[in-house]
Amino acid sequence: EPCRQLLSLFVITNLGALALYLLFGTLSYYFIFDHELKKHPQFLEVSREISYALRSLPWISVPTVALFFAEVRGYSKLYDNIEDSPYGWSGVFLSMLSFLFFTDMGIYWIHRGLHHKLFYKRFHKPHHLWKIATPFASHAFHPVDGFMQSLPYHVYPFLFPLHKVTYLGLYIFVNVWTISIHDGDYRVPRFLQHIINGSAHHTDHHLYFDYNYGQYFTLWDKIGGSYKSPTSFEGKGPHDYLRKLREK
Repeated sequence: EPCRQLLSLFVITNLGALALYLLFGTLSYYFIFDHELKKHPQFLEVSREISYALRSLPWISVPTVALFFAEVRGYSKLYDNIEDSPYGWSGVFLSMLSFLFFTDMGIYWIHRGLHHKLFYKRFHKPHHLWKIATPFASHAFHPVDGFMQSLPYHVYPFLFPLHKVTYLGLYIFVNVWTISIHDGDYRVPRFLQHIINGSAHHTDHHLYFDYNYGQYFTLWDKIGGSYKSPTSFEGKGPHDYLRKLREK
């Protein structure tokens, strides 16, 4: 029954979003985030990040639930069984890779568009209040901003076949990844430093605005001319700033 489905999806989506945000945000904040960064002069209190995110998440869920409803009603290309994929298990693994590259491309252009003067002040600026972010800033978006940047995740299964459990796993992964790029831990294997868009890249995005719009990879930033080598890799990042303050 449509009304029951919509209400169920609304409850499940909001409880799931809260659980992912608070559980992984808390774990990341206490076990990964470098609390030395709280001494940075541009650091704002964590409670503001959490409060803003908790106010925004229910509004972000409204259009999200509409898309989930369309999926539940069978309008997407989601499928239940591996046998339903023409490529079997290889199709599942390929869909995971294509999902990451497709959504990375979509988020890059949407994110970059939100930095345009017509949209930035109204929708995206609230997320940039946090120059030195914690994992709790990961979901602190204006509702329009938050939904627009999640849109590629929801568009993908309407265009390409995707296993339902794989979709759920990827949905959890992208939420955890979003938390991870706000955790202030800049460690990345050297050979991946200029391939993976990690916390160091995203920290520079918060600090300098016009660089590193990507979500997982640096590919589209390099194509779009917006790539910036993280200052933390060059000895000029927030930790280096704090070290110089201590020396003074």
